[in-house]
Amino acid sequence: MTQDRTTGLAAAEPNRALGLSTVAFTVCFAVWTIFSIIGISLKDQLGLNETQFGLLVGTPVLTGSLVRIVLGIWTDRHGGRLVFTLTMLGAAVATFLLGFAQTYEQLLLAALGVGLAGGSFAVGVAYVSRFYPANRQGTALGIFGVGNVGAAVTKFLAPFVMLAWGWQSVAMIWAAALVVMAAVFWFNTTDDPVIIRRRAEGYTPRSLASEFAPLRNPQVWRFALYYFFAFGAFVALTLWLPRYLIGVYGFDIATAGAVAAAYSIPGSIFRAYGGTLSDRIGARTVLYWTFGVSALCTLLLALPTADYVVTGINGPVSFHYALAPWAFIALVFVLGFFMSLGKAAVYKHIPAYYPDNVGAVGGLVGMIGGLGGFVLPLLFGFLNDLTGIWTSCFAALFVLIVVSLGLMHSAVRRRERQLVARPA
Repeated sequence: MTQDRTTGLAAAEPNRALGLSTVAFTVCFAVWTIFSIIGISLKDQLGLNETQFGLLVGTPVLTGSLVRIVLGIWTDRHGGRLVFTLTMLGAAVATFLLGFAQTYEQLLLAALGVGLAGGSFAVGVAYVSRFYPANRQGTALGIFGVGNVGAAVTKFLAPFVMLAWGWQSVAMIWAAALVVMAAVFWFNTTDDPVIIRRRAEGYTPRSLASEFAPLRNPQVWRFALYYFFAFGAFVALTLWLPRYLIGVYGFDIATAGAVAAAYSIPGSIFRAYGGTLSDRIGARTVLYWTFGVSALCTLLLALPTADYVVTGINGPVSFHYALAPWAFIALVFVLGFFMSLGKAAVYKHIPAYYPDNVGAVGGLVGMIGGLGGFVLPLLFGFLNDLTGIWTSCFAALFVLIVVSLGLMHSAVRRRERQLVARPA
């Protein structure tokens, strides 16, 4: 059996670990976004307002975000094979119990457990990165991030399951898929090379203080803000788009789910390309493109349907502005594509700058990014209730992008000045 000279592993093991981790993350992400479809039925069934709907949709994202830093550190210490498997099984139990919830409060409680599925991202990043050298980690983590396409799986399949057998069946089937995937993952993967080496050497785990030490660096928190948009806004739009399309364009739930799924696909699959691009031209350049194009898209999407009257040469001139469905979908697709590049670019930085703390740093960045998927749907619902304008969600994203771009550019210029001032 041939070996990878950079890792000392059998040549097939890194690819097997990457492939199965990606499939497992796809299943987890499908479960994590389950409320984007069943939540619409529950909103009508329970008579929820926009803010309550946003809270229900965002609650799994909250749990999946908060547990990421803990799961990342556990992965650093105990290995991704064990932690990934246990995470899937825990999420499966919560998803199964979701099918028996009857009140809004019970649904929120179940949603907290369902959110464990989202924590799998931090586990996979720490696990997969250890199988690859630095010059291939961007590509490997980009491929792993393609698991975001699980959102599309839910958008495509859940509406048909729900219409045929009810929303409870969606929860039961998705829970079963998690159990099957946990078994497949456990019996077909190996521990990462770092864990194997530590066991052979009798490694003593580092103190928690040393695990968390890099989190004091402001750079880590800037990465987290970038990911708050690139990933958090992606999750938020994945959850929010079905509701938006039904409310603005009058789509039925199956059509709205299909369009939202189609948005999720380029926003997921092209993450692999973003990782490769970051390896080739640099993650910073990719982020500049991400923020620039995303700012333009969200600015156009934020313009509300309106009738304008302006003073012309020969008197008042009136005209009507509305974004046609095809134009809206095209802009959202472009936005999703560049967000996918940005997600990969952010995580390209982490093993490069913090190779010994990928779990903690990756967990924190993932946690903040995931919190975006919780906070933003709540914000979208609140803005709808406050302003009564559907496009207010994209106005909020435009502000977030401009702030992120400004902070990144300031940091880059400050770093350039330091390099110039440094004596030769």
